[in-house]
Amino acid sequence: MRAGWALLRRRDFGLLWTGGLISETGDWFLLVGLPVWVFQLTGSSLVTATVFLVGLLPSLVVGPLAGVLVDRWDRRRTLVAVSLAQAAFLLPLLAVDGRDRLWVVYLVMAVEAVLAQLNDPARNALVPSLVPRDDLVGANALIGLNGNLARLVGSPLGGVLVEVAGLPGLVIGDAVSFLLGATLLALVRPGAPASGLAPAAASGGMVGEWVDGLRVIARDHGLRWGLVVNGMAAVAQGIFTVLFVLFVAEELGGDGAEVGLLRGVQAIGGLLGGVLVVGLARRLEPGRLLGTCLLVFALVDLAIWNGPLVTTATWLYLGLFVAAGIPGVGILTGLTALVQERTGEAYLGRVFATFFGSFNGLMALGMLAAGLLGDAVGVVAVLNGQALLYLLAGLVALATLGRRARPDLPQGAAARSPTP
Repeated sequence: MRAGWALLRRRDFGLLWTGGLISETGDWFLLVGLPVWVFQLTGSSLVTATVFLVGLLPSLVVGPLAGVLVDRWDRRRTLVAVSLAQAAFLLPLLAVDGRDRLWVVYLVMAVEAVLAQLNDPARNALVPSLVPRDDLVGANALIGLNGNLARLVGSPLGGVLVEVAGLPGLVIGDAVSFLLGATLLALVRPGAPASGLAPAAASGGMVGEWVDGLRVIARDHGLRWGLVVNGMAAVAQGIFTVLFVLFVAEELGGDGAEVGLLRGVQAIGGLLGGVLVVGLARRLEPGRLLGTCLLVFALVDLAIWNGPLVTTATWLYLGLFVAAGIPGVGILTGLTALVQERTGEAYLGRVFATFFGSFNGLMALGMLAAGLLGDAVGVVAVLNGQALLYLLAGLVALATLGRRARPDLPQGAAARSPTP
């Protein structure tokens, strides 16, 4: 049990963890506060959906390119540069003061989404150079714990900030968090392999290197099915992103502060789940962890969306959102560790970029469906469909991802020499 927590005493992993905690706290300001602000401004679920849809679509174009670049560039320096750029490109939101300038919101969300396509694969690809392979589940659980700490602080503050300081307060808070995170990341000293340079460039240039990354996924049973499960969860998450605000407003009669509170308390469960996974990390197999947590998450979701049939008492939903956080951290931990275990270091950026890119694309599909169906079919009916999709994803994961990567092979050995 102590092995997982000892990872925080590793200097470089500790810096990565702390920098992520600070920047993710700022992200939650915007993630919670911006949809509330847009919905208050427009009163439209469809407009709220399109704001985030515009933020996701550009990532589909740059995702493959981002994965190739992450495998070519020094991953630590990439993370620092991207954090600084994310802070700078938030600033145009300070000029938005009405519906006539919503195009600025669309533009900023698009740019931030493009930058995130470099940030997320680089961070996850950097982790194996900072900790031993046997500690990957523990390291990712700690990063998940980190994310829930950020949510616990950032979500309530985001809900309060949007009511008290409006959009400017959200922007300044998030930008400062990016700057502090970049400072800590600059101090990380990764191991030699973390430069991310592939052993040899593909003959087809960047396109060839991207295709090589796809071959890595196609040739590995676990990565193929992991991508399928990842896609189903993405559609479900897209539906939630759009309709959660409406659920709180229409079914529970809450406001922006309650939106932030409910999203925030989910982090309490995430902390409990993270502590459990970190403590048992070396006993947990990523695929089974992923599937089991998806099933539990789906059942909790069904209880949340149908709870108003019984009561709208705040205490019930606070408890249910805490419960949802417990399996939530296991989903992220299991999927990330699965990819890290089954992918060679030289291809981690491209494989993670494919997972993130497909997630964003299918999440956009879920958001669009939610925006169209939320008004026509009803918020609760669509959210019940979302929970059933998580349930299906869990069953698929348990049926296909129970096998661990063969221990007698080097990490990602089957992926190191993709067929030309």
